[in-house]
Amino acid sequence: MSTTPRRFPTLLVALIGVAVIALAVFFARGPRAPAPGPVPSEGAAAADAAAPASGAGRTIAHAQGSTVVAEHPKQVVVFDLAALDTLDALGVDVQGVAGEYFPGQLAKYADAKKYPRYGTLFEPDYEALHAARPDLVITGGRSSARYTKLAAMVPTIDQTTDDAHFLDTVVGNTQRLATVFGKEEQARTLVEALNQSIATLKGTTASRGKGLIVLTSGGRMSAYGPGSRFGVLHDTFGIPPAAPSLKASLHGEAVGSEFILETNPDWLFVIDRDAAIGEGGGAQRLLDNELVHQTTAWKQGQVVYLEPANTYLIGGGIQSLRRLMEQISDVYAKPRQPSAP
Repeated sequence: MSTTPRRFPTLLVALIGVAVIALAVFFARGPRAPAPGPVPSEGAAAADAAAPASGAGRTIAHAQGSTVVAEHPKQVVVFDLAALDTLDALGVDVQGVAGEYFPGQLAKYADAKKYPRYGTLFEPDYEALHAARPDLVITGGRSSARYTKLAAMVPTIDQTTDDAHFLDTVVGNTQRLATVFGKEEQARTLVEALNQSIATLKGTTASRGKGLIVLTSGGRMSAYGPGSRFGVLHDTFGIPPAAPSLKASLHGEAVGSEFILETNPDWLFVIDRDAAIGEGGGAQRLLDNELVHQTTAWKQGQVVYLEPANTYLIGGGIQSLRRLMEQISDVYAKPRQPSAP
């Protein structure tokens, strides 16, 4: 018979001791925290922080949907010159703007100390906006493509105009901003005055001959008709179109002096894009040629150079539309003065 002692009880005691120690450590530390999830991006964090609490404002419908906007927002950043033009007419001050060029009635916004810059009309400075945390951002036109990204950061409304319903859009945009900022009475006065002036103008333009709208840029020309970017002259001011079949496209139809002669408008309305963006201007040199000289518009002294920045850059603001209407009214009120041959 073997005389080797049994070791099983000793080993069992040791294992039980280790288990007791492990349980003591577990209960002393407490349960483990769950593994951390993905860290939200800066944009998502900004969107969560900027989202207004339920009932903290009103829902405003606009060109790209609807947005909950705080009652009478104070800190406002504007990425659209037409919207800035309308806000200025309503007497609403803004915190910041986009771009560096503020022509005509918007000249005061060139003061960068008073009106900080938050990027350009085409590319916002998202970091600056995140730091500023405005109550409201306004886009439109050139900046409308950035609406979605901006709306993820801060309450944003879009004021893009509809060329096919230009006057209705301008009035609607004015009334929307008036609602946001409590300026309904000011808007009513502006709209009533504009409608009355347009009605008077239409009584004159309808019987004074046909018009053609051309935009010049870099030595080239494009023509615009009803329903187009500059079709307000036909659709709202009542000027009969000399070329009614022109397609309503953003960039117009490329034309030359031969087209102008063939169309032979009684009125030739010219928008000099180069002058509008501060790069000189060559519209008058471009049109001063033998073919254009043969048109009725040239012979009757009815070649009208529209205020370039107001028409090309700010078009869609209620002040801009009023200024354009006043310019057209002035030229129709003047006696005909034939241009030099």
